[in-house]
Amino acid sequence: MTILEHGTETCTGGPTLPQIRRLVTEVPGPNSRTLAKRRSAALPAGLTSGSSIYVAAAGGGVVVDVDGNSFIDFGSGIAVTTVGNSAPRVVERTTRQLGQFTHTCFLANPYEGYVEVCEALNRLTPGDHEKRTALFNTGSEALENAVKYARAATGRPAVVVFDHAFHGRTLMTMTMTAKNQPYKATFGPFAPEVYRVPMAYPYRWPSGPENAADEAFAQFRLAIDTQIGAESVAAVVVEPIQGEGGFIVPAPGFLKRIAEFCRERGILVVADEVQTGIARTGAWFASESEDFVPDIITTAKGLAGGMPLAAVTGRAEVMDAAHPGGIGGTYSGNPVACEAALAVFETIEVEGLLDRAKDIGEILTTGLSEIASDTNIIGDIRGRGAMIAIELIHDEDKAPNREAVAQIVSYAHAHGLLLLAAGTYGNVVRFLPPLSISDELLAEGLGILRDAVTAVR
Repeated sequence: MTILEHGTETCTGGPTLPQIRRLVTEVPGPNSRTLAKRRSAALPAGLTSGSSIYVAAAGGGVVVDVDGNSFIDFGSGIAVTTVGNSAPRVVERTTRQLGQFTHTCFLANPYEGYVEVCEALNRLTPGDHEKRTALFNTGSEALENAVKYARAATGRPAVVVFDHAFHGRTLMTMTMTAKNQPYKATFGPFAPEVYRVPMAYPYRWPSGPENAADEAFAQFRLAIDTQIGAESVAAVVVEPIQGEGGFIVPAPGFLKRIAEFCRERGILVVADEVQTGIARTGAWFASESEDFVPDIITTAKGLAGGMPLAAVTGRAEVMDAAHPGGIGGTYSGNPVACEAALAVFETIEVEGLLDRAKDIGEILTTGLSEIASDTNIIGDIRGRGAMIAIELIHDEDKAPNREAVAQIVSYAHAHGLLLLAAGTYGNVVRFLPPLSISDELLAEGLGILRDAVTAVR
């Protein structure tokens, strides 16, 4: 299908794409509607999309659809294109690798790129202990293998996760995920030996945010020591900032206390940084801001600039516990994806994107606070760096306002701003702009958001 710009010219993605919002047709336009009809005849109904537009090009802070409409991107493909879509270094390195070889399977015939990515993650992840890294394809696969490593290293079966968690869609990670609909409904039975404990969720803690850390930790400790049995727990798996659950930032000190408790009992702590990692929060990893060092850390999403790559990085003695041949996969650590990851690391360091993420966070929180001052439906603004969210409510009782989210997202899409919903109750709008976005597009996007909130009835 022809990619149109101004209805006539072919457009190319990447940073040379004009950084403007432009609507030249209704949304969705005729070409997107045609693709939607083809989709309905070819794809199963369970595969849904949050937007009705079909993408032709993207770069910087915009996404262009097949009708030539240019949208401001506040989603980054769910935190994947952190350094920008078709970022120059990613394109250059992956293109070069495509001309060399596309696959050998590292388990059959290894190559240097895989080793380089592992060396970089061993260096960048929190802690100065000796580490090892294994590469995989998706965040779910990384979490699944993190559990395997933890069980092999401890000889214990149980895994403890938290309310509001999202860890993936495989059998094990679907079990670990908290939200039933749409992720778990009709797909059981689930994996055994997975236990759930409360998250210190400040905004919704019953006795107030000031008590969230102490009371949630007390419940966590009671559950492990008296209900599960610490001697049976291989790992506690936690997102430093919960993603799909609603960008919940745990109460201060909660995660550090969890880590100390686990260390005393020989339990491994797995930090799920699939969404929070790789510069998204203004640090390489969100665990750094929480002042705790995980035993194992998982990464994916922003790791390879849009190419499928994930990783498990952990203490050397933990990662070496799995028997030879017990870990791997045919496509894991694909050579093209590895080159993309190396380009992402370089881009973040050379372009100062850790600081840029902090700047974006300040712009978003300032703008969102101004919007919130004129409405009573925004109950909470939270997050860190370029990972910010608002929680929508009906009234002072904090009743979740899912309907407002649907209206805001729909209004934004129709007016050229791509947004994502989230939250256990479906009442959160999350903001994940690429770090390559301009201040001007951020301001324009916030203006559209203000109009969307004003339009809510």
